[in-house]
Amino acid sequence: ARSLAATMATEAASSEFYLRYYVGHRGKFGHEFLEFEFRSDGRLRYANNSNYKNDVMIRKEAWVSQSVVQELRRVVAESEITSEDDNQWPTADVNGRQELEVVVNGEHISFVTTKIGSLLDVQESKDPEGLRVFYYLVQDIKCLVFSLIGLHFRVKPI
Repeated sequence: ARSLAATMATEAASSEFYLRYYVGHRGKFGHEFLEFEFRSDGRLRYANNSNYKNDVMIRKEAWVSQSVVQELRRVVAESEITSEDDNQWPTADVNGRQELEVVVNGEHISFVTTKIGSLLDVQESKDPEGLRVFYYLVQDIKCLVFSLIGLHFRVKPI
């Protein structure tokens, strides 16, 4: 029989959820990036830094309901991103980098690749199937984040 502590540790690991996404580059306007993270307690942190036309960094923090966290978990699970591997994906370069870090169901995974301009970049990669999963998952999550930030703060996130 399993100990109570082992059972509680397993339940805590399976209920833990964390997602962080970063995309950015360093160019003539400095370090420009978009980054956001969700935590299992509903905390959403968002940062967008662009120095174009002397823009300033936008930092926002909000709390979302458990139903939003559960929907995010569902989207991540249905994407099957946890079964992908970024070894064959284009590496980060002067065009920039994207990072996706996910902790879900006791698994901790991280992906790093270059900025993806279009689906053509995905199709021409060495792992078009895996990169397509990443590409569409990131699009879906960004859409959700921009909606949440826009609704909560009434600002245009981009």
